[in-house]
Amino acid sequence: MATEIKTKSLEQVEHKGSKSKGVNTLLWVLAIALLVVAAVGNTYFASHFSLIVRVLLLVVLLIGAVAFAAITNQGQKAIHFIKDSRTELRKIIWPTRPEATQTTLIVLAMCVIVALVLWGIDSIIVALITFLTNLRF
Repeated sequence: MATEIKTKSLEQVEHKGSKSKGVNTLLWVLAIALLVVAAVGNTYFASHFSLIVRVLLLVVLLIGAVAFAAITNQGQKAIHFIKDSRTELRKIIWPTRPEATQTTLIVLAMCVIVALVLWGIDSIIVALITFLTNLRF
């Protein structure tokens, strides 16, 4: 009983700020329409307006499309995910400069060692194949 109440309350919290399917669809249609207008308008008005005017209008239309997409249900989830990701990034203990340099040098040294070993094995195989193919029976 208690677990059912907890799961219901969690579902209510998740659906608290969500929009209906119709509103969500309308917002997506508006966002896509702004993107289409930006792309087609930029091409169509290339000879009528200067580049700076077209770029400014393109930026305004793209910001509008992103704003409409951001207030959809999926956009809200994406924003929430980005905020959570930033929070997790702050928790990471990043290596210091000497640690990063030392690790990089170790990786480079191992790459050189593996390259030399593979070159040696390849040379041995080539020499063996050359020896076997030059034999006259």
